[in-house]
Amino acid sequence: MHATQHPDLAPLFERLARAPAVLVSVSHTQGSVPREAGTWMAVWPDGQIGTIGGGHLEWDALKQARDALAAGASMPWTHRVALGPSLGQCCGGVVELRFEPVTLAEAGALRQRLAPVLTPVALFGGGHVGQAIVRALAPLPFAVHWIDSRDGVFPDRLPSTVCAEHSEPVQDAVRDLPPGARVLIMSFSHAEDLDIVAACLQRRRASGDLPFVGLIGSRTKWATFRRRLLERGFTEDELGGITCPIGLPGIGGKEPAVIAASVVAQLLLVRSG
Repeated sequence: MHATQHPDLAPLFERLARAPAVLVSVSHTQGSVPREAGTWMAVWPDGQIGTIGGGHLEWDALKQARDALAAGASMPWTHRVALGPSLGQCCGGVVELRFEPVTLAEAGALRQRLAPVLTPVALFGGGHVGQAIVRALAPLPFAVHWIDSRDGVFPDRLPSTVCAEHSEPVQDAVRDLPPGARVLIMSFSHAEDLDIVAACLQRRRASGDLPFVGLIGSRTKWATFRRRLLERGFTEDELGGITCPIGLPGIGGKEPAVIAASVVAQLLLVRSG
């Protein structure tokens, strides 16, 4: 799977430029726990960035980190925590936390360690639903390639994990998508949608590296597309790999934000395998 690194660790480094911190990370887990290994938070005497799950586990970790800052600690240490009734958290698992005093001098190493791996998403269509999906994806582990054939449809300011591209004809952009991209198709034109689906099918036939291709629309729309794509020489098996309509079944409502929530939840399920 192609992946990119999240570029937006700026708040962490801005705070480190003003004062050192203690980085608290989940280094190992066993059983049921609030957060997975690799989760982290940076702690200062007057604040924090990130979370290791909240509750008593986090409150205890915050106290340890702030006590260490007050004492001028410079060496890392670990702390193993059983999440039982004595801690007030009945998860039943075990968490090992690593506490590490850090300064801005470690920025390069921290960037490599802390930046999450992002799953690529190709979003065709800059309309209301497309914009709602981009907003919903912004805080999540996805890198979005946002594509439209029209000029002036993208907002002036985009999240750091989104790049926008004008492509005419729009389906030409399929050729250069990163391997492993999850594709969402919702252009302003059914004709464009059909050409994008066809381009995705051609790429799947050639390289098989687009694991999810979803098309916005109704079952009636897909029935029409299916007939036209069969006429273009695609097989029933190939068409069976297209998801239409997109979104989780059972979620009602056609408002852009509702559709976006449903589609993003589906992408998270696909990402989890």
